[in-house]
Amino acid sequence: METFTLSRKELHRPGLLKALCAGRVTTRQVAEALALSLRQVRRLRRRFEAGGVAELVHRSRGRPSPRRLAVATRDTVVKLLTTLYVGFNDSHLTEKLQEQHGLRISRESVRRVRQALGVAPRHRRRPPRSRQRRVPEAARGALVQIDGSPFAWLETRGPALMLVGAIDDATSEILALHFRPAEDVHGYTTLFQQLFTTHGLPLAIYGDRLNLLVRNDRHWSVAEELAGTQHPTHLGRMLQDLGIAYVAARSPQAKGRIERLWATLQDRLVSELRLRAIATVEAATAYLPAFIADFNRRFGKPPAASQPVWRRPPADLTLILSCRYRRVVARDNTVRVGLRHVQLRGARSYAGLTVEARELLDGRLVVLHDGAIRAQAPAPPGPFVLQPRRAPNADRRLSRPRPPAPTPPPRATPKTHTGRRPLPTHPWIFAIDRSIRLHELKTGRTFSRSSKDGHFH
Repeated sequence: METFTLSRKELHRPGLLKALCAGRVTTRQVAEALALSLRQVRRLRRRFEAGGVAELVHRSRGRPSPRRLAVATRDTVVKLLTTLYVGFNDSHLTEKLQEQHGLRISRESVRRVRQALGVAPRHRRRPPRSRQRRVPEAARGALVQIDGSPFAWLETRGPALMLVGAIDDATSEILALHFRPAEDVHGYTTLFQQLFTTHGLPLAIYGDRLNLLVRNDRHWSVAEELAGTQHPTHLGRMLQDLGIAYVAARSPQAKGRIERLWATLQDRLVSELRLRAIATVEAATAYLPAFIADFNRRFGKPPAASQPVWRRPPADLTLILSCRYRRVVARDNTVRVGLRHVQLRGARSYAGLTVEARELLDGRLVVLHDGAIRAQAPAPPGPFVLQPRRAPNADRRLSRPRPPAPTPPPRATPKTHTGRRPLPTHPWIFAIDRSIRLHELKTGRTFSRSSKDGHFH
């Protein structure tokens, strides 16, 4: 006996059709109850009268879909999923299949193939959390979010790296990316140089409360107390001179756009670097511009305001993106920064004057006085890393060498102590011996001093 199962939609049809055949209801009433047309109800009645309830089952049930994936296409997807594109998420894999292999299949088809293979999804679906949404800025360049993400970007093929990046708040487009061994001043200065020269100066930058960007210490100097504010860091001074406001976030969720960007890059960028077998920092850095262009084409969105608000960077941008130190010119008309000396040139002598020494991103050393460049020194040989030597507003006079400590004069009298016990020549020992001798003369007794404890017996 053939078995059949009616679906939820077909479950009420036998009773209504039985009543229709008995004449208790009309065809129109059955059509309205089943949400079918009159012609479809008449066809169902003829099938019901001919074969009973079994004829009401949909005739396509159990048959293979004519729109199913071809066997060859499915085998190709399975092979690529398990070999070349291991670890790709469903959307990323769908894009690769369409662009690199010409397989026009949907993401849902890729998901079903992955599930049939028993491969777990790349990311677990989490229920959304209730948060208050911050409205993005309307124009390009109004707000730029910056951050750094430590991750195994090259997996086991290369060293662990820190990726610092900038994203536009209005369009969610990547503006700049840069690989560094760690989150440092050199990395953020390089990021600023890429951002400002490629796009321009934004109105504000949104980042975290990293001590490289904002002051987190509680120390206030006398000059800061008189001014009513703490002096900025080296990076803060760069932004201050460029007229860029810095907004310090108090939680990672506050700058959610760039935090979500890291989650995407840790998936897509790592997969693209693996696909190209990139194993060096130089090759990964060279690939970043192509990745940024492709990312912005896929995920960038138009801003609410069509007119951008980027500003033109100044001509002395290279001079502004630097670490600054206050120095006092030595008597030989030189300024010292670390182990480097710069000779000031000119008709006059600058000895004793306070000047500003700047170490640029490319390693050059520039000395300024009254806003004019008085001396320059080339970059040191080898790779240069811009590292702050001290606070930019510290006024300790490091350019003058400290005089050596004076040698103490020789002692005019011999030592009276050796370690914890006094010597026999100590004045106290002389006084004690004198009092003991007087006591011996009065009593007629003789006292001896122990060599161990110094007491007399």
